[in-house]
Amino acid sequence: MLTNFIEKILEIETTFISYITHLLTGRIKKVRIMQQEIELTTTKNNIYYLIYFLTMSPMSRYKQLSDIVVIDTLGKRYRFAITYVLLSHQYKSRILVSTKTDEVTSLISVTNIHNSANWLEREVWDLFGIYFSKHNDLRRILTDYGFNGHPLRKDFPLSGFTEIYYDDSQKRILYEPVELTQEYRVFSLKSPWKSIK
Repeated sequence: MLTNFIEKILEIETTFISYITHLLTGRIKKVRIMQQEIELTTTKNNIYYLIYFLTMSPMSRYKQLSDIVVIDTLGKRYRFAITYVLLSHQYKSRILVSTKTDEVTSLISVTNIHNSANWLEREVWDLFGIYFSKHNDLRRILTDYGFNGHPLRKDFPLSGFTEIYYDDSQKRILYEPVELTQEYRVFSLKSPWKSIK
């Protein structure tokens, strides 16, 4: 009985994928199914249109944007992999829509499709520095307004650029540049666990 149920789900997913790829020819680069979840990969220019279609189409009705996930792979041309997680309550399914971008290319905001994108895109902007064009209120949401940099980028220093502390004598919060001094150490690549003589 369980195998019949899984086969039925796979049949529905296959029909849905063929429907989407037929209607959106040229907008979808890759389709992948993993553990009954569909992932669609597209270009950064087509991400808005694909999300709009998946939300408004009667065959999908992905009416909820639950998350935007970003992975930073330093050293690649398109270092940021962005995945939008969409839910369809009507069809009880989840779909992932992915794209890649670099530090300077912006993505089109989907705030006019999904209200939850407002805070999710602000979080991505704040922590990774990915700019969303046509977002009406793109400002920091988790870090301080005067914060320098984007703390979840792989090239952001672990200690940050500034130290923040409360000075009891001045009765206020102070910001100072971080100064980390480290003593010089000699390492041997042949055996790093043994001392050098």
